Amino acid sequence: MLRKILFLTAMTCCSGLSAQVTDEWRIIHAGMLLADAREDARTEQSIIVRNNEIVEVRDGFVSPGQVSGTANARVIDLSNQFVLPGLIDSHTHILSQQEPNRRELAVTRTTEFSTLMGLEFGMRTLRAGFTTIRNVGGSRNAIFALRDAINQGIVMGPRIKASGQTISPTGGHGDGGGFRDDVFPEPHSGVCDGVAECRKAVRTQIKYGADHIKYVATGGVLSLTATGTEQQFTDEEQIALVEAAHAMGRKVAAHAHGKTGIMAALRAGVDSIEHGSYLDDEVAELFVATGAYLVPTLIAGRTVERIASERPAFYIPAVRQKALQVGPIMRNALRTAHERGVKIAYGTDAGVNDHGTNAYEAVLMNEAGMPAKDILIAATVNAADLMDLTDVTGTIEAGKDADIIAVSENPLDDISALMWPTFVMARGNEVDLDVPQPDLFPWPDL
Repeated sequence: MLRKILFLTAMTCCSGLSAQVTDEWRIIHAGMLLADAREDARTEQSIIVRNNEIVEVRDGFVSPGQVSGTANARVIDLSNQFVLPGLIDSHTHILSQQEPNRRELAVTRTTEFSTLMGLEFGMRTLRAGFTTIRNVGGSRNAIFALRDAINQGIVMGPRIKASGQTISPTGGHGDGGGFRDDVFPEPHSGVCDGVAECRKAVRTQIKYGADHIKYVATGGVLSLTATGTEQQFTDEEQIALVEAAHAMGRKVAAHAHGKTGIMAALRAGVDSIEHGSYLDDEVAELFVATGAYLVPTLIAGRTVERIASERPAFYIPAVRQKALQVGPIMRNALRTAHERGVKIAYGTDAGVNDHGTNAYEAVLMNEAGMPAKDILIAATVNAADLMDLTDVTGTIEAGKDADIIAVSENPLDDISALMWPTFVMARGNEVDLDVPQPDLFPWPDL
């Protein structure tokens, strides 16, 4: 046994040394490069990549050998492409997608199966040009397993920041209950009532690995009950949730549709509001005062509105009514927020819409009046800031991870160009885009 242990130790050491001396160098020739969405695009740029890291960005098309160590570098020719940082989706549910029998699946689908679904949906997201996602609610063990496997290079996928279970009051939007006690006897670890329980629910998610906390400040459109879209947790409970998370170094995202609930969450000190459907001028002022981000998720509103209109039997009546009410107003909320100077981070609620349609959010944001440049800032710089990843991604510069994508047209001229990436690199790994895609809903005819 000792000889076996020594052999395995020696192999581990050797493989580590080998990894250090066999650096992989690539030189990306970018016809147009938007290295930082806050700045102007530059023509004829070279991005020098060693393994998973950007080493340098140079003017002109650099040849192998012109930079120390790059004599055997491989050139990636994107000289007729528009190159930009990998996109970031700040609001996903990567383990699932809308299904009409989801109530049955809640008590029959295993955690292991959810992890495998997340692996497939993660690859669809990656092929869509999104190299980083923030997952805001899902099976706790499943999402942490997927995140860790991607981080360790065991499987490929987008970088994931995960919250674990959504924090919800009993019977609230994140409590998938209502089953007989003998079928579903215990609520999940995020269900809580009262200040003490709320603090414990937050700490429990952190105990098992949560990168951030997500709670429901209001009811939701897809709750299988007619509980509306206004405030659910009390003010005191929300303050306790946020204080407990911040005390342990975690940011807080609050699902919130109704105005009263949004304002209560902002006053409690949340770092982002997800959806913000009934945002108005008064709410926008409070956003600016607190510095919180809005993650608008317009594609989710458009999706549920389309499903409710085109597939009437898909939702139960209570959900269909909420979908038809909330979907159309979300665009007005974004327009108001942008005009009033609210900080905006890109997010889709993917899982409501099909995974892989994430870039259509940009088209809807543009239709709502947000300029392409500001959308790109929201999907790179701002999203990275919200997720505390500014030192890692969000711009193309030396020392950051090689999260790089390309599209054939200039998205500053036509934001829909983001919907068809021609090249994707995530942490230095090139992604195969020649994979048949499933039918995606809602994927518009543009």
